[in-house]
Amino acid sequence: MATDIADPVVPDCKGDVRSGARSDADYPLRVLYCGGKDLAKRHCALLPISVRACENSPKQEAGVGEGQGTAGEEEEKKKQKRGGRGQIKQKKKTVPQKVTIAKIPRAKKKYVTRVCGLATFEIDLKEAQRFFAQKFSCGASVTGEDEIIIQGDFTDDIIDVIQEKWPEVDDDSIEDLGEVKK
Repeated sequence: MATDIADPVVPDCKGDVRSGARSDADYPLRVLYCGGKDLAKRHCALLPISVRACENSPKQEAGVGEGQGTAGEEEEKKKQKRGGRGQIKQKKKTVPQKVTIAKIPRAKKKYVTRVCGLATFEIDLKEAQRFFAQKFSCGASVTGEDEIIIQGDFTDDIIDVIQEKWPEVDDDSIEDLGEVKK
């Protein structure tokens, strides 16, 4: 019996299904890259708008990522379309401009001085803390939102020092509370 052995036909890469090559494409492929990134333009469209290097990147194809819209649709969703209350701006509470100075006992005959209210005069608390520490040669720290603690009893001297350093703080707006428990 004579059998015809045919040479196995090896299709080229255009017809090979396993290689993922398209039969309708011209090879070699020309890929357009995005401005400052090493991404193809079609991949750049998948990045968030803030990260994209090119402004005119192509819109995302509908079949690529289901459930994801184009960049224009995302911006449109963020805007409020119908009536409603929207966001209500909260009013700032007006805190009276008053600096309070208190002497707080620690152990035995030791005290710390607490200065509150300098932030209402728009004074930088960190700068004031450094100034007090240098002026009185002691430790000082910012504790809380509007409070400076100075190690030692400086209630008599601190009123004059505050008025010298910050002239916008007048004598009427400084209150000495005396000795107060923490």
